[in-house]
Amino acid sequence: MMSQPKTIGLILTFLLVGGVIGYVGGWFSSSPSSIVTVTEKITVTSGGQTQTTGQLAGEIIIDGSSTVYPITEAAAEAFMNLYPNVKISVGISGTGGGFKRFVVGETDINDASRPILRSEAETAQSNGIEWIEVPVAIDGLVVVVNRQNDWVDCLTISELKKIWEPDSKVSKWSDIRPEWPNAPILLYGPGPDSGTFDYFTERVVGKLKASRTDYIASEDDNVLVAGVEGEKNALGYFGYAYYPHAADRIRIVPIRDDLKEGSECVVPTDETVGSFVYPLARPIFIYVNKKAWNEKPWLREFVIFYLENGEKFAKQVSYTPFTSQYYKSAAALLRAGVTDGLYSLTSIVVWRNAGPH
Repeated sequence: MMSQPKTIGLILTFLLVGGVIGYVGGWFSSSPSSIVTVTEKITVTSGGQTQTTGQLAGEIIIDGSSTVYPITEAAAEAFMNLYPNVKISVGISGTGGGFKRFVVGETDINDASRPILRSEAETAQSNGIEWIEVPVAIDGLVVVVNRQNDWVDCLTISELKKIWEPDSKVSKWSDIRPEWPNAPILLYGPGPDSGTFDYFTERVVGKLKASRTDYIASEDDNVLVAGVEGEKNALGYFGYAYYPHAADRIRIVPIRDDLKEGSECVVPTDETVGSFVYPLARPIFIYVNKKAWNEKPWLREFVIFYLENGEKFAKQVSYTPFTSQYYKSAAALLRAGVTDGLYSLTSIVVWRNAGPH
């Protein structure tokens, strides 16, 4: 189960960015136009060279999570429309696969559907790679079944664990509930390089990367959608952004966190995901190579542009955005040169009323 930032981290973040937030907060209330957007021509300096954003040119290499891919791709396309001399490539090798490249300096940004692991951080540090952790939206991981499945109306966290834990004995639907069909259950899910796999195993099974292996795995969520669509007895899980386009072909399953007293079956919506009432809601991130951030003005402008328009991009690809205040504050902090503490900032402006997950 992924925990929220520790109390000490929050205190340090308040000390680090509190003054800046207060300062830019004044901007928001008195003069919203004070925040310079990427569409304006401003001068930036890198490595002794001056470049104007209206003349930005360069390459940005992004890899990582297929879950985060849709929102990053939307941001990249919009940015390249403004700045055609900036070329952005976005890969989908999975969160873990992307971090393998990121921690050795092969990419500028890694899309991640979970925070960086300790082992990945240690590898990065041993290679002299520093990073900026930037939350970009909230994702509700969805559990889906085939449209012909007329018996599953809800699943509990305990039932999901029973299905997906290592050495699971579940092979038929009736193994979950005896009143369900005595028919084989066909499972589809992300592969072990996926951050969605990491989150699901830790949140549901209770141990990172602990999962049965006799299922059809893919790092491409479109493959999982097609698999569930084609098999009456299929069940799968993936990021919510891939569901709306397939809603007429597969069916979403409400989830109940039976480990909480008085819990009910919850369908992922902007409201239930944004408040973390939905049991499988999680933040998603981009990780930015700090050396590239310092040396490439076009990369800095892209990341700030991403955040300044983050709410719009999140809605565009069916994710749940953070609050408008988060995006404004985070973009202003980056513009002011504050690159640490953005994850804790989401706790300040988003999770203040949410229970732990």
